[in-house]
Amino acid sequence: MSAASSARQILTRLHEVMAGRTHAQHKLDRVVEIIAESLTSEVCSIYLLREGALELYATQGLNPEAVHVTRLAIGEGLAGTIAQNIETLNLAEAKAHPDFAYRPETGEEKFHSFAGVPIVYRERAVGVLCVQHVEPRRYEDVEIEALQTTAMVLSELIAHKELVDEEGQIDLEIAHIENDVLQGLTLVKGLAAGRAVFHQPRIEIDQVVAEDIEAERQRVYRAFDKMRDQIDALGKEPEFGKGGEHVEVLETYKMFAYDEGWSRRINEAIDSGLTAEAAIERVQQRTRMRMREIDDPLLADRMHDLEDLSNRLLRIVSGQLGTAATQGLRRDTILFARNLGPAELLEYDRRRLKGVVLEEGSLTAHVVIVARAMGVPVLGRVSGIRTRVAEGDEVILDAVEGTVTLRPTPQVVDAFATRFAKTREKQATYAELRDVEPFTRDGTRITVMMNAGLRDDMSALAMSGADGVGLFRTEFQFLVSSTLPQRDRQLRLYRDVLDAAGDKPVVFRTVDIGGDKAVPYLDSAVGERDENPAMGWRALRLSLEREGLLKAQARALLEAAGGRSLSVMFPMVSEPWEFDAGKQVFEDQLRFLRERRKLVPETIEYGCMLEVPALADALDILAPKLSFISVGTNDLTQFLFAADRANPKLAERYDWLSPAILRFLARVAQSLVGQNVRLGVCGEMGGRRLEALALLGIGYRRLSITPAAVGPIKELVRKVDLNELTQQMTRWLATPPGDMRAELQRWAAQHDIDLD
Repeated sequence: MSAASSARQILTRLHEVMAGRTHAQHKLDRVVEIIAESLTSEVCSIYLLREGALELYATQGLNPEAVHVTRLAIGEGLAGTIAQNIETLNLAEAKAHPDFAYRPETGEEKFHSFAGVPIVYRERAVGVLCVQHVEPRRYEDVEIEALQTTAMVLSELIAHKELVDEEGQIDLEIAHIENDVLQGLTLVKGLAAGRAVFHQPRIEIDQVVAEDIEAERQRVYRAFDKMRDQIDALGKEPEFGKGGEHVEVLETYKMFAYDEGWSRRINEAIDSGLTAEAAIERVQQRTRMRMREIDDPLLADRMHDLEDLSNRLLRIVSGQLGTAATQGLRRDTILFARNLGPAELLEYDRRRLKGVVLEEGSLTAHVVIVARAMGVPVLGRVSGIRTRVAEGDEVILDAVEGTVTLRPTPQVVDAFATRFAKTREKQATYAELRDVEPFTRDGTRITVMMNAGLRDDMSALAMSGADGVGLFRTEFQFLVSSTLPQRDRQLRLYRDVLDAAGDKPVVFRTVDIGGDKAVPYLDSAVGERDENPAMGWRALRLSLEREGLLKAQARALLEAAGGRSLSVMFPMVSEPWEFDAGKQVFEDQLRFLRERRKLVPETIEYGCMLEVPALADALDILAPKLSFISVGTNDLTQFLFAADRANPKLAERYDWLSPAILRFLARVAQSLVGQNVRLGVCGEMGGRRLEALALLGIGYRRLSITPAAVGPIKELVRKVDLNELTQQMTRWLATPPGDMRAELQRWAAQHDIDLD
């Protein structure tokens, strides 16, 4: 018998039981009898979550006196392990499992084989369905499939109070624990408070058992057709953000949307007797269980893509369309999501969106770059979101310490308000420095510029008092577009940015896409994904190979800066010839425009980023060709330490204040002394007060940082005696202390320099 026919047989009989007018316990008793008979199993038991523990609610084959007596904690025994891990167990010998826990009142000592599946409701295990045999044997795949399908139906019946009476109510809803604190990885620093809102609102499935299988199949076919049309249409839109889908997975979406295996599995679930919605959810549950077993991050990403696409299909078939962004935010919000694309984040009302909490997320994710530019704090790698957060919960986000507090007590709210007020006071103090030039105590002028990437970012230039834009990331326009942005669109953006900057300089970094910033319209050229995307086919490497891309950008920048000054910076330069090749593209386009009597820039400055360590040993060759060079400390650090910043185990492991980093940066600064090249830093390191202090002490006089950091760094600069600091840093680099960070903190405290 197939899995579908086994499940259909059980569901048909369950439907008959549900139609009866007997009380809930009698229905549950009949359910375990039906499952045991259908699978020719000697034991069938149902454990349900009540008051925080799994309670035996019904059994066929075990001692009936154990019902409502036997209880297991989450994680205790086989049932507790299934509930904790939301996994399936299939054992020929139950007692051999390390988590086996014997309960004498059940009389289960004579049974050897065991199979159990979680009863899942809203991504939480609210119970366990298990079967047992005297003879040691593993259950067949068709039996496990039937059990899993039955467990899904049971969860909906339980949720609709059809199998549990009022006295025996189980823990369906999230336990509203006050001051429930979740830990995560800080992706964008900041403090925020608001109400919890899920990016993808939950879809309630009202009916799980199909009355007409063919009608349900047709509903799924129509939903598939509509979904495929939507995915195809996304690739044709001028702005990808309108579809609300992840930019970087469009091609994978198309692959899954037309995948026959996926649609076949949904069809098989319908064959078992499920409605269209329940069938999609059934296949989605199976995907989630597989995801928990996957260690390969690339494969896990693909499974997440399928999860996102399943959500889209479920919304289409149920008629419950849209994200929280399309519905609109009505109050200060902390947004919760499995993951987000940059275009999706930009859909939200910035006045209401105060913070973001992600189950996944990495320091290099596109959404993090955009969130940092928007000034929205983000916490990533937060587990337990779906099982511990309820829509509308009051939330305090501390993306400095890396925590999110759910349902805080009044005392915690007051303490946070006090801390937040102090932060605002400091910000007001920094704002007073907006028009003050940052000179050190011994009279050295430090250039403090800001990073940007969006048209709206330019308003921060005047508000922060930055000396200009030291890094304008042109790739943002590429990341939120479904097709390669045409030259005229690029030209409008660059012209608007220069207009907004006025007399202040703007350094445009040529597009840094590819690798970990994949865009769908270039995926076909990439072929297979890079094993190490940060060190792969990206940035200038990609632009030089796809010359049309760089030509279009070069002409757009040259035309936008007509009659003005233009500063161009090439990313990911590894050797001097790459800079030469990039500059030649601009010079060729400049000649083209002059021949056609177009207005061109009055002056052009060319520079590059130093991110690849190899370039440091070729600066004597490259420096005479440069007007400026900017160190990208984010990429440089991961390359020096061979440590992927996207890996949470390594993200915080290597310190920017380690002697290795500081000595390297000091050598770069020394090698450019006497050269007519402006040296700066445009990585995150320059925006942290302690790290900025170290940079000043080893010879860096130009910093380009987030707008929010401009005020704090200006204030820091005004407290520093550069001569004294330089001497101390020189001594430390010659003979590094055991803890450079601690030593620098002590030095700062002795000189009345606040580092908070």
